Amino acid sequence: MMTRSFTQRLQRDWSLNKWKYLMILPVLIYLALFSYKPMYGLIIAFKDFKITRGIMGSSWADPWYKWFANFVTDPYFPRVIKNTFLLSGLTILFGFPAPIILALLINEVRNKSFKRTVQTITYMPYFISLVVLCAMIKVFSMQDGLFSQIANSFGGASQNYLANPRYFRVIYVLSDIWQRVGWDSIIYLAALSAIDQEQYEAAKVDGANRFKQMIYITLPGLLPTIMILFILRMGSILNVGYEKILLLYNATTYDVADVISTYTYRLSFPTSGSPMYSKSTAIGLFNTLINIVFLLLTNAISKKTTDSGLF
Repeated sequence: MMTRSFTQRLQRDWSLNKWKYLMILPVLIYLALFSYKPMYGLIIAFKDFKITRGIMGSSWADPWYKWFANFVTDPYFPRVIKNTFLLSGLTILFGFPAPIILALLINEVRNKSFKRTVQTITYMPYFISLVVLCAMIKVFSMQDGLFSQIANSFGGASQNYLANPRYFRVIYVLSDIWQRVGWDSIIYLAALSAIDQEQYEAAKVDGANRFKQMIYITLPGLLPTIMILFILRMGSILNVGYEKILLLYNATTYDVADVISTYTYRLSFPTSGSPMYSKSTAIGLFNTLINIVFLLLTNAISKKTTDSGLF
């Protein structure tokens, strides 16, 4: 009877929601093929992988944590960990609030034409190819580039800023903000549009000016969205994009620019010697586990302090 009842519920649910299930089917297939199936390759982290033998033909590492220990004792470990946390932390510290501030400022603008113009201008950098963006940054950072010209106008000296380790992180973080601030503000603008306008009218009656309305109505209304996005951002704290760093760094800035993802890339595609696939896979798994820890911690703190969380 229980089996028959369960089958009937499934049939009824399918008849009511079959088009919804069909709509999400391509997404499920995509996730299965490109997100879950590749997880089989994590076995490599626990093997002495040889490409000629394949995954199952390669012998197991002895001990099983061999490649994890190899990474932790690697002389490059302190450098890549420090740089990864610094670059990611600086991006969160300065980059995460930027779209929130932009959305709040745009929301206060009453001139619709000016508002659309600002939104369009701030969105545009997001659609620039990363290769083109990095090429622009390199040109701006040259000895006679835009940055040197600005420095000269304030009495500074011309130099190649990307070749100076002092400025690499500044350039990386500011360029990331410039590229993403407009696009990331879209979700906050959507959340702002969902706030009940009657609250603002009531606040006006009580004598609250626009600044107080923003503090006591707008920001609390945005808080759930802010916390969800912050949790997701903390869940990828070690995922500093290696493509941009690979395109920007050079031998003089390795000490401040080399991160986990670029180090893993060099292990997998070395300029000399054999690829170390087992070690690079172990580093990737280590990276994912740390991200999960940060995700769970941030979610737990958010649930206790703001009652907002992913789960």
